[in-house]
Amino acid sequence: MRFVPFVLIPAALLIGVASPAAAITNGTADGTDHPEVGALLADKPHSDGTWSFCTGTLISPTVLLTAAHCGEDVGKGKDGKKTARVTFATKYRKGDKVHTGRFVADSRYRDSSELHDMAVVLFDTPITDITPAELPAEGMLDDLKARDGLKTAQFTPVGYGSLNPKKGIRYVYTDTRNRTSISFKSLTPRWLKLSLNPAKKDGGTCYGDSGGPNFLGESHLLVATTISGDDEACRSTNLDYRLDTATARAFLGKFVTLP
Repeated sequence: MRFVPFVLIPAALLIGVASPAAAITNGTADGTDHPEVGALLADKPHSDGTWSFCTGTLISPTVLLTAAHCGEDVGKGKDGKKTARVTFATKYRKGDKVHTGRFVADSRYRDSSELHDMAVVLFDTPITDITPAELPAEGMLDDLKARDGLKTAQFTPVGYGSLNPKKGIRYVYTDTRNRTSISFKSLTPRWLKLSLNPAKKDGGTCYGDSGGPNFLGESHLLVATTISGDDEACRSTNLDYRLDTATARAFLGKFVTLP
């Protein structure tokens, strides 16, 4: 099946559907552990009263990295350009501080493919009270694989996506930043594939976590962004877009200085 982008699914479509092991499973509230991770907010609340629909990571004081497919839900400013609203609150409530910036997707991205599924939000005013995440050097994951360092590696996804469901509702959103740990599965030229391992009590990502980070271990080194999964139930492989490739760096290098 085609991979499913992890964006917010209308609540009306989710009632009465069997409950899966949903997003950031076996996870915990992130609190202040990853203040550089923010949520993209809708212009008005969803039917369940929540606001977030995608996740992103601050990679410089003026640049937030997220997924290009999140642009489907981004509003437009007075100049007609896509404008994203972003919060870094650990649990967003209406009235919390919001940063507004211009949404710019990788021009190579097409809706029919997950390739080049990258975008940035560019803030006019620098965010100076949050330390941005680190970005990997080119080929870092390949080098780690060559040294057998990926087999036992753990990754830390962070996001504002759905949590464990309540009875009768497939996905539940709380506008809260959560984190979990997930195991390595495989590496391709474009993708870091991570797989839930029940023996390790791994968690995972799902709808609303799109564009969010996958950090290496407990570090703030952002090696891949969450894009999609192999199944609609969010129980299987997570597909994460590598940031250490020449392809990804060609886009990122337009906005930040790369290591």
